[in-house]
Amino acid sequence: MASSNTIEPVIRCESVYKIFGDNAKRMLKDSNGVVDAAKFQESDCIVGVNNASFEVYPGELLIIMGLSGSGKSTLLRCISRLTDATAGKIYIEGEDILSMNNKKLIQLRRSKMGMVFQSFALLPHKTVLENIAFPLQVKGVSTSDSMQRAKEMIDLVSLSGRENYFPRQLSGGQQQRVGIARSLAIEPDIWFLDEPFSALDPLIRKEMQDEFLRLQGVLSKTILFVTHDFDEALRLADRIAIMKDGIIEQLDTPANIVLNPATEYVRKFTEEVPREKVLKIETVMNAYNPAEDIADLRISKDAVIETVAEVVLNSDKPVSIVDGTGEIVGTVRSSDVVNLLFGERSNNATGTAS
Repeated sequence: MASSNTIEPVIRCESVYKIFGDNAKRMLKDSNGVVDAAKFQESDCIVGVNNASFEVYPGELLIIMGLSGSGKSTLLRCISRLTDATAGKIYIEGEDILSMNNKKLIQLRRSKMGMVFQSFALLPHKTVLENIAFPLQVKGVSTSDSMQRAKEMIDLVSLSGRENYFPRQLSGGQQQRVGIARSLAIEPDIWFLDEPFSALDPLIRKEMQDEFLRLQGVLSKTILFVTHDFDEALRLADRIAIMKDGIIEQLDTPANIVLNPATEYVRKFTEEVPREKVLKIETVMNAYNPAEDIADLRISKDAVIETVAEVVLNSDKPVSIVDGTGEIVGTVRSSDVVNLLFGERSNNATGTAS
């Protein structure tokens, strides 16, 4: 992910509100931006997004999550302008999308955005192959090149053999995989994803998560991803925004959200999450001593502890921790992992009780 100190954001939201109801704009103006969802509801207005301000940087995967009705999907639709915000500013690469005319908005979507939403929106009269190739053809890609790219995406989402099926011949999970493949095919700069893996079985879901992580490592796209699955958020996100009643309660790294919840709601939301699911191995590593007898194993400093704990625990020697260039920056012993898994958790539980 690019440094937020030196790079302009790809997406910037400033005091974004989305309120449903005939009196929404008048009530919002009268409230001076301080929205009480209960009072608005008394006037037949439903608050979807309440004063959301944040930025998303190039190459960042930001996950928006919350319970049903929290406003996460509404916020995503406001940013993609599938729904018009009631108030606020939304910028994509410095351009105010709320002031764009339809022609410019369509051009932006075709050239910059890929979208996968809960409704698959597949074209019923086109085959799987044709559905995936369609957005490429709209962009002017030749039929042969678009079909070749579509075949690659079909292999990626494990739909080989169903190229000539129509949507009605597919299960819900298979239809969602076609939607994912179609979004990936155009290689957008920005992906908007609303519960993209929710209909997939656990094995395919993990494979698609792996593929997104791989693509992110290679292509560094900017991704705004909605999910209700906290494990999925922890696995994929650079940062997580947790929403409740239209309000972003906290936006931070997975580790900081779990270790330093900003509100009581976030604390309850995250209290059962084990530390090893969010902390990277570098947080428990020791200084590197060239004279130390270490194992041949090497682990990236960015690896989440849960994913490498077994390897470290099975090593009778300290394991090397390396940076992106392969240079050793520290070591980890099995005792370091044991202390985190058991000792620190017990201490934390004791501290919470007091």
